[in-house]
Amino acid sequence: MDAMTIQEAMAVVPRFATMVPQEYRRTADALTTMQVNIGYRCNLACRHCHLQCSPTRTESMSRETMRACLDAFDVGDFTTVDITGGAPELHPDLEWFLREWHARGVSPIVRTNLCILIDPEYARFVDLYAELDVQLFASLPYYSSYNVEKIRGKGVFDASIEALQALNAVGYGDRDGQGDTHRITLVFNPSTATLPPSQASLENEYRTRLLKQHGVHFSSLVAITNNPSGRFAEGLNRKNNLATYMKRLFDAFNPDTLEGMMCRTQISVDWQGAVYDCDFNQALGIPIAGEKTIADFARQKQGSRPIVFANHCYGCTAGAGSS
Repeated sequence: MDAMTIQEAMAVVPRFATMVPQEYRRTADALTTMQVNIGYRCNLACRHCHLQCSPTRTESMSRETMRACLDAFDVGDFTTVDITGGAPELHPDLEWFLREWHARGVSPIVRTNLCILIDPEYARFVDLYAELDVQLFASLPYYSSYNVEKIRGKGVFDASIEALQALNAVGYGDRDGQGDTHRITLVFNPSTATLPPSQASLENEYRTRLLKQHGVHFSSLVAITNNPSGRFAEGLNRKNNLATYMKRLFDAFNPDTLEGMMCRTQISVDWQGAVYDCDFNQALGIPIAGEKTIADFARQKQGSRPIVFANHCYGCTAGAGSS
């Protein structure tokens, strides 16, 4: 059998849009979350990265576009800002951006890969995050070095643990059910083309292992499915496994996840200010209906619009869902 293209492999299952009832095909009238990707440069080049970030990427959001995001947040009555990358810490204006949100009374989410925080040039962000009460979403694909380094590279697990210990020291993480001063959520994703296990049982396992072996605390854990896009999709397709993975996602499709799909209540902004229904659509270059920019959102509040679906959306609706 001839090798499939990525497009052919993605098309072995029914069109995702046909699985979505009419009431879930549009965004809510009021969006709540603005996810802002400030650049694709990263100190890592992880195997599962749907945005294909790496140390060689140069894309970086301008301060003008950051200001447009701040203005759009106010105009649109958003409640949450979620800052991502790449490694956000590598952006020269991250501290300025965080202080602008703090001045508005907003506690932003920052998605960190943890190991960047032990680099002497970026270690200052540990204290800055605590000072500004930044909520952290920290990627830690597993609680053992083998699984993490399989995805992220040699030495990354030990660096991540060191970073977690430093964050614990400034108040991040729930100590023995006593609550936390600052919230840090760990993010698990499988190292293989499988669905994640039960999130609750996995969280308990992480708590036990990380505390016993490293003295590490965290606030909560989320388990996400690897999305069939970017580097992950390319890797599967090279091994002729992408079509099999798509069938696995389709077989695990859960209609109960449709109401809570993130695309219904958020936008994703790329480094140039283009707007997408989610960061997976951003990775694939699929803009929102109408192709409006964040500058348009800054000028006036935007109403409900049709969501642009494609078959990678099965990654968000398989099993317990990944939104």
